[in-house]
Amino acid sequence: MQKLLLFALALCAVSCGPSATAPSTDPAPAAAPPAESEWITLFDGSSTDGWRGYNGKTLPPGWVIEEGVLTFNDGEKLSDAEYEGGKDIIYAAEEFENFELELEWKIPPGGNSGIFYHLKEGYGGPPEVSPEYQLIDDEGYTEYHDITAYNKSLGYTENPNEIKPLQSTAADYAMYKPDPAKKVLHPAGEWNKTKIVFTPERVEHWLNGQMVLSFVPWSDDWMARKNSGKWGLAPDYGKFKSGYIGLQDHDSSLWFRNIRIKKL
Repeated sequence: MQKLLLFALALCAVSCGPSATAPSTDPAPAAAPPAESEWITLFDGSSTDGWRGYNGKTLPPGWVIEEGVLTFNDGEKLSDAEYEGGKDIIYAAEEFENFELELEWKIPPGGNSGIFYHLKEGYGGPPEVSPEYQLIDDEGYTEYHDITAYNKSLGYTENPNEIKPLQSTAADYAMYKPDPAKKVLHPAGEWNKTKIVFTPERVEHWLNGQMVLSFVPWSDDWMARKNSGKWGLAPDYGKFKSGYIGLQDHDSSLWFRNIRIKKL
């Protein structure tokens, strides 16, 4: 009997005591503030701060902001005598090494442009030194431009009047072609979205939410393509590990918006 009484008292002490899982009356800790965005805005729709002409000191004629869009008006270009420097432009406020770059763009029918990175100045033009994410009117370019002689000079003998995969939108121009099965290109006059991811281990080209090509920079395959193709006579092509972001004037009107970059 005494043992049962002692057992009952012990059980009451356990069950009637303070609960180990009772909710605390202390206020909950404040949530950590969100981390500051890692994105750097290169063009916000209101200012061209940081932008200037390649090998130039100011923004070339024709590059203006219209309704929040960085626009190149081909009809407003002045003669070379009225402007010293290239018509291609660079974001000259900072050089970038490893990065993720995003922007939206559109071109007119027959339009042509490109996005440069790891760009250095002092050359005749960006293509001598910088890789290029190609932007072009895949379907209609040759309705406005005869590229037969140009393609023959590159060794294309079959249908030299046609845009080749290495020349098409999202290609690493004259180096790597995009996968046509993954490529979704909105037609001339409509907005497209591009993303470029660069690291020494892997480069990715994205178009409208799809990764359309990837390659390893400076690999044996990369070197073989560089030395046997269009860039064989351009000794400094692609050699730099950092540089400016650039946009190409290729004699057509252009529109760019929402340009931003994140360092990796």
